[in-house]
Amino acid sequence: MIDMIYNLRVGDIHATEFSDEFNKLCMPFENTLSEEQFDTFHKILDCVSNTAAAEMRVAYKVGFKNSITLMREI
Repeated sequence: MIDMIYNLRVGDIHATEFSDEFNKLCMPFENTLSEEQFDTFHKILDCVSNTAAAEMRVAYKVGFKNSITLMREI
């Protein structure tokens, strides 16, 4: 049930732009890569993004459960 609530709330979360620091580091680096390296780099970025998303889901569940525990104590 918590997963369902989280998944319905994901649409309310607005993604931010990449930071200036990320763009300063990433764009010149990407220009030095071959096509195969470029594809691999983007697959790595996708893995990092998926990991971050999974961590956010877990943190949401823990926060939700902690909130319920606090409400029950009150």
